Amino acid sequence: MQFYSVKVEIPEQCNIILGQTHFIKTAEDLYEILATHISHAKFAVAFTEASGPCLIRAEGNDEQLKEVCIKNLQNIGAGHVFCILMKGAFPISVLNAIKMCQEVCNIYCATANPLEVIVAETELGKGILGVIDGFAPKGVEKPEDRQYRKEFLRKISYKL
Repeated sequence: MQFYSVKVEIPEQCNIILGQTHFIKTAEDLYEILATHISHAKFAVAFTEASGPCLIRAEGNDEQLKEVCIKNLQNIGAGHVFCILMKGAFPISVLNAIKMCQEVCNIYCATANPLEVIVAETELGKGILGVIDGFAPKGVEKPEDRQYRKEFLRKISYKL
């Protein structure tokens, strides 16, 4: 068995959701969730089959984001994985709906941070063991950091 990390491309001003799923209709179902929850945003989804023709299936309303999703999944190389990229929306707007999608088994991350995927490879194929999402903690929140957090959430309209 071999282990390695794969750097994931996240275009500027985008967020990514990476997860595990299990059925050919995933790309269409996730597209419908994105289209109904964040129709104002640019987005794409790609999904890797793990049997049959083992194709990468992709949908979206932005061709460039679709190409990046496909490239990320090619680099990871594991079956039954999906990659969603969105620009102009945050994962919080769609995450619960995605979790409720019948085909979705697991969410590895939802982030805009630098991202690496830890992959294991055996004779059968590849699988995701986990992710490294962003950087290590640099300290503990101070009162001025707390105030910034509260102001930021109101600035982006996630709190009143």
